[in-house]
Amino acid sequence: MIQAKGYAAQTAESPLAPWQFERRDLGAHDVQIEILYCGVCHTDIHLIRNEWFPGVFPMVPGHEIVGRISAVGAHARKFGIGDLGGVGVMVDSCRECADCKNGQEQFCSVAPVQTYNNLGHDGLPVYGGYSNTIVVHEDFVHHISEKLDLAAVAPLLCAGITTYSPLKRWNVGKGHKLAVVGLGGLGHMGVKFGKALGAEVTVLSTSPGKQEAARQLGASHFIISKDEAQMQAAFKTFDFVLDTVSGNSDVNPYLSILKTNGIYVNVGMPAKPWEVSSFTLATGNKVIAGSGAGGLPETQQMLDFCAEHGIVSDIELIDIRDIHTAYDRMQKGDVRYRFVIDMKTL
Repeated sequence: MIQAKGYAAQTAESPLAPWQFERRDLGAHDVQIEILYCGVCHTDIHLIRNEWFPGVFPMVPGHEIVGRISAVGAHARKFGIGDLGGVGVMVDSCRECADCKNGQEQFCSVAPVQTYNNLGHDGLPVYGGYSNTIVVHEDFVHHISEKLDLAAVAPLLCAGITTYSPLKRWNVGKGHKLAVVGLGGLGHMGVKFGKALGAEVTVLSTSPGKQEAARQLGASHFIISKDEAQMQAAFKTFDFVLDTVSGNSDVNPYLSILKTNGIYVNVGMPAKPWEVSSFTLATGNKVIAGSGAGGLPETQQMLDFCAEHGIVSDIELIDIRDIHTAYDRMQKGDVRYRFVIDMKTL
């Protein structure tokens, strides 16, 4: 077994703290990654606190992982020692179900293995990226361009693909008007991708103070979503609405700003069920859609697109000892726009 160290929650009631543990030995098609940076996702908070479902403890969070390949298995051919590599929300799947064969491994219906808070196919717990090293099958590791700021690449493995995937799925591009609801970790990536794909982007936010930040990110317009006059002026304006807000809210005002045949996509995953009138949808042939991360081919496509267009996340680099302060700030929306842990501070 490979000796590793990281930060773990021993129970749902205990704080994250240093922990020594073991990774599995390198298999024939595995690669070992020296983790250099790991992004901090709101999902990390939900899972270590059992806010969605009971977890697998001890739990090492982190599914926005970037680093360098430090060892390769005997038959691994996709990476060499010293190459950059990234790992996102999953580290294995069955490879045989319809979703896996369709390049949507994140929806594997047989044996999906998330990057942490899960059991691997060997029955042992898997541990995430708040760690110095990780062992992953080469198929679930992504190539990363040397041209990009590596720390700022880390959030692309979750926040990036979560927003890129629906925009590509619905062919958002030139000639389209895209509204991005919320300007946080997901929202700021939605703005960057929407702009790069050629859409005219408008940010909707409850915070007037975010207008200049939205403009700097590439948004052409800004709407204060709690201003009824501004929302009324936007009635039937947008081809697409990308809602990135994780808090509970009323989606009906956002449906009203869609054009006929408009599409509302939620990636924020609020806990409270929506209440939507069937007449709201029928009047205008509107579509409500969801999107969850992205499969292996699309994630690599996204990373290549980012390299081509010079896109990375806007981040605050933190010491791992400050993780609880980062969690507190993140829950208050006090981050522009994603925390990333510098693993040399471990």
